[in-house]
Amino acid sequence: MRKVRKGISAVVYRSCKAFNHDRTRILDILRKVQTSLGCISGETMEMLAEELSSHRVEIEGLVSFYSFFSEKPKGKITIRLSDDIVDRFAGVDKVAKVFSDELGIGMGQTSSDLNFSLEYTSCIGMSDQAPAALINESVVTKLTPQSARTIVRKLKQNPVTSNLVKKKGDGNNADPLINAPVKNNIRRKGDVLLADRLPAEAGLKKALKMKADAVIQEIGHSGLRGRGGAGYSTGLKWELARKAKAKERYVICNADEGEPGTFKDRVLLTERPDLIFEGMTIAAYAIGGTKGILYLRAEYAYLLPYMESSLKKRRTAGLLGKNITGKKGFAFDIRIQLGAGAYICGEESSLISSCEGLRGEPKTRPPFPVEKGFLGFPTVVNNVETFCCAARILDKGARWFSGIGTDQSTGTKLLSISGDCTRPGIYEVPYGVAVTDVLDMAGADAPAIVQVGGASGDMIGRSSFHRKISYEDLPTGGSFMTFNASRNVLSIVDYFLEFFVHESCGYCTPCRVGNVFLRERIQKIKNGLAEEADLRYLKDLSNTIMMTSRCGLGHTSPKPVLSSIAHFPIVYASLTKERTDGRQASFDIQKALEESRRIAKRQSMIYDPVYGEAAD
Repeated sequence: MRKVRKGISAVVYRSCKAFNHDRTRILDILRKVQTSLGCISGETMEMLAEELSSHRVEIEGLVSFYSFFSEKPKGKITIRLSDDIVDRFAGVDKVAKVFSDELGIGMGQTSSDLNFSLEYTSCIGMSDQAPAALINESVVTKLTPQSARTIVRKLKQNPVTSNLVKKKGDGNNADPLINAPVKNNIRRKGDVLLADRLPAEAGLKKALKMKADAVIQEIGHSGLRGRGGAGYSTGLKWELARKAKAKERYVICNADEGEPGTFKDRVLLTERPDLIFEGMTIAAYAIGGTKGILYLRAEYAYLLPYMESSLKKRRTAGLLGKNITGKKGFAFDIRIQLGAGAYICGEESSLISSCEGLRGEPKTRPPFPVEKGFLGFPTVVNNVETFCCAARILDKGARWFSGIGTDQSTGTKLLSISGDCTRPGIYEVPYGVAVTDVLDMAGADAPAIVQVGGASGDMIGRSSFHRKISYEDLPTGGSFMTFNASRNVLSIVDYFLEFFVHESCGYCTPCRVGNVFLRERIQKIKNGLAEEADLRYLKDLSNTIMMTSRCGLGHTSPKPVLSSIAHFPIVYASLTKERTDGRQASFDIQKALEESRRIAKRQSMIYDPVYGEAAD
């Protein structure tokens, strides 16, 4: 006899059934439950665990890890204000106060009638139109105290977030499936990605007339390197995945651009979805892949219906599915996996974990994803811009692409420019362009500080504006933030460390605790209480974190500290005092991390002088 389900049980069952009770789709299941019930309570976790043949502790681990899930009830409308450094300088605090006053709740609180929740969230990819916020899944930009007041009053009268859109944005932002006030702000178009006319599927059609090995060779000869920041050879990555022995291979597109100040993938997702999917399909053909996943960050959920529609059209047109474009034996399809709010998932092994329905924690390497990735199969992970470039290379040829940029950095780069400038937005520039030229294009307002590469990038001053955007000089995943002399260098560094402390997955001690110590010392210097030894402390601890952390977050999180010390020494010197007692303070990393090791109940990854290896 069929079991009659009511209330929470019915919601849980329907949510699991919608995804065939597939444990790897648990993020999608949890999202449906969160939306339906307003939270994922302990009782709900028990039901989910039973329904998915899992354990409550696993469900609870996911709910606590991803910021868009909550064990406590959220309001029917959740207002998430973007809290990156550009939003802060643009006055998000004043906007937050109005929201708080009008709703009668503080930040991080929910109204007693469960109608509204108000909170800060990390960068939502709208730095070119800050201050910005997510209201449920709807985006609002260019907020002011007055517009915040108007929004609350409208929502109290009619709690339908789509009604907040007065004027739709440009391009596909005006499409009914997106319906957003977002502006693309494309300021400079190049020949590779943002040209006015791109021949549809030209790269895919040419690729399918070639042998798979020849496709990989073409990508290799082009010099294409990953556009996410690490800069690994795309051709080599594809070749390794193809050579790995396996029954299945996967292609994953990393659309989780969570780096503060980055929004170039947002524009490609909006205006070039078919180019992205074309590039993924070419990669699948090249490596022998049959399935693909586009991992879309939760903050871009407003793009999901449009992206799903694009995939549906491609299936109808024979561009996905079996025998693509008539190529017998070539079958490939793509699904979209929506994230749930975790910066660390931008790291490829963490992203794979998330796609598998796990906490987005980094995997130990080796083996590398091209050997054993998603569900243990060889997996190619590239970001949105990389797949777009791959499609254009197969269309126009490796020689064409490599003729743009520099010898080591071929092609163009999309820059997301924001901060103190009159023309923030997207610029497609050839690699090798000087920082000073970029600043001129963007109409920078008396630039004094430039952060290239987001929180994990380099902070430079005027003496370095001659440097070039390239892998061999100043690499960047896309973020380019400019600040004038009115901005405090240490306030920017402090923000980035706050960001890393919040976004650390918490797995390894150096990253989890070391960044807290860095921030404490930066605040000490900021308050004028520092000594010369504090600078040595910062350098030593930064190097230790970078050498001993498990993944890319810890490897790069100290960069704002180290680059600001290198490029703004006068700022630090002006706030540093000399000791008068004749003693020299020293840095002892083992002592500094002793408490954290006790809490973690494991040794740190520091080099052990006795055993001669990392003791973890």
